[in-house]
Amino acid sequence: MLEIGVATAAYQIEGAVAEDGRVPSIWDTFSHTPGRTLDGDTGDVACDHYHRMSEDVALMADLGVDAYRFSVAWPRVLGGGAGLDFYDRLVDALLERGIAPLPTLFHWDLPQALEDEGGWLSRSTAERFAEYAGRVADRLGDRVRRWITLNEPFVHMAQGYALGSHAPGRTLLFEALPVAHHLLLGHGLAVRALRERGARQVMITNNCSPVLPASEDEADLAAAAVYDGFQNRLFNDPVLLGSYPEFLAGALEDVIHDGDLAVIRTPLDALGVNYYNPTRIGAPPDGADLPFDIRPIEGVPTTAFGWPVVPSGLRDLLVGLRERYGSALPPIYITENGCSTADGTADQFRIDFLDAHLSALNEAVAAGVDVRGYFVWSLLDNFEWAEGYSQRFGLVRVDFQTQERTPKDSYRWLRDRLADR
Repeated sequence: MLEIGVATAAYQIEGAVAEDGRVPSIWDTFSHTPGRTLDGDTGDVACDHYHRMSEDVALMADLGVDAYRFSVAWPRVLGGGAGLDFYDRLVDALLERGIAPLPTLFHWDLPQALEDEGGWLSRSTAERFAEYAGRVADRLGDRVRRWITLNEPFVHMAQGYALGSHAPGRTLLFEALPVAHHLLLGHGLAVRALRERGARQVMITNNCSPVLPASEDEADLAAAAVYDGFQNRLFNDPVLLGSYPEFLAGALEDVIHDGDLAVIRTPLDALGVNYYNPTRIGAPPDGADLPFDIRPIEGVPTTAFGWPVVPSGLRDLLVGLRERYGSALPPIYITENGCSTADGTADQFRIDFLDAHLSALNEAVAAGVDVRGYFVWSLLDNFEWAEGYSQRFGLVRVDFQTQERTPKDSYRWLRDRLADR
């Protein structure tokens, strides 16, 4: 039976950014820099999950989910034992309710002190990440058997280091490519650290998108292939095949050390896939900084974020991954899928979105793709990175002034669907 869960991330929900020894993260710095986030919003309080964890676990138990994907905040762990005490309590609370914990070790909240030393541009950050992974596993590994190392490393590299729209806000364009290698090296080293501590299942979560050429014109096809290389292959090829896409390998050769690719290809038990929408790509205009141009997908609904809603893209993505990687592809978990809607609890749009995507997932399973789980993004309305509190992805509405939680229609729909199983 398909495992169904919900997902969140630490900086987006926890708040309590200066409590119990937590040290600053790059998102603390970024969100407190004027002009970086919409309306100057920060994650200082967010959903106050740090203090309201029991209430949120109760919401999950009432919903009837099988598992909860959350992230561990590296800045909490770096700050001392109190941060790990919180995750101890969270894991115990989940297990008491029959909910399997699925921690993600890095969901973009790099400690600022490590960024000051070079961040993911520095090889040493990969080594520090493995040390941190081992420390978390030493504390939680007696109860947590499944782990995710990194969340969406492509997005973190592209938005954080290449384009500057996310923390740490660097605008390096293609000079950000070493970040990709160091993230992947950190992943591989962390997999080994987790295995040494008895982890039964380890995966990485990549944000994947089917790439649609804007036309059959040769220039559009070439641009689409380049974009696919960055979005999909840059972080999937090394972990599954042990190599980088050929057109990017030369740009990385100076940062790859002997043995790195073997570490990165340390066998995975599953591949996490986040899916939101396909991407339509055309040739770039003259003088553009990037070798591709993202074009709108016309004739389909869009979310409150303006993202196109194409449920069939999930089926196409999953079938495409199986065709590309064959026997090298491990079982897949859809670790994020969801949509933003207007404020309020009447969210039929989200119900239709989730229903259609679950149908598309079932089509992929019927076509022979080994999919083991599906996680809705997100349990709660939360801090949506540079968009602040303007985008609501939750099954549960959060009033950010009072912190009142109100289940939406989609919450009740999913609860009924899970009960019917």
